[in-house]
Amino acid sequence: MKFKRSRAARRGHIEIIPMIDVMFFLLATFMLASLAMQRLDAVKVNLPSGTAQQMSEEAPLTLTVDRTNAIFINKQSVRLEQVEPKIREQLRPDHDVIVAADDASSHGVVVQAMLAARRAGAEHFLIAVHRE
Repeated sequence: MKFKRSRAARRGHIEIIPMIDVMFFLLATFMLASLAMQRLDAVKVNLPSGTAQQMSEEAPLTLTVDRTNAIFINKQSVRLEQVEPKIREQLRPDHDVIVAADDASSHGVVVQAMLAARRAGAEHFLIAVHRE
């Protein structure tokens, strides 16, 4: 005669398929919630102030554009057409060009001066900021 095993003696088992479904649902929910929290249409930019590392002691080549859109290379006033030859004669190999643009200066003038410096051989630009 066979005896049925009692209910307490049976081992319980965990169904993993519903647990996987719940985990995928939670993953999708959190992904959508995190995307909804991002403001992709607005970019807040405040370039004139920030924190930056201290520069090395050697004198770098500085390209400055002031609020009247006047261009200076190492405190020497130049016109936009003169930027490329002046940078070419003063730029040392493997050195960066520091761009110090006033926050009221025209963006187009700054970009045109940087493009002229790029044509003169400058490869890396550092943006100067006011330390907070």
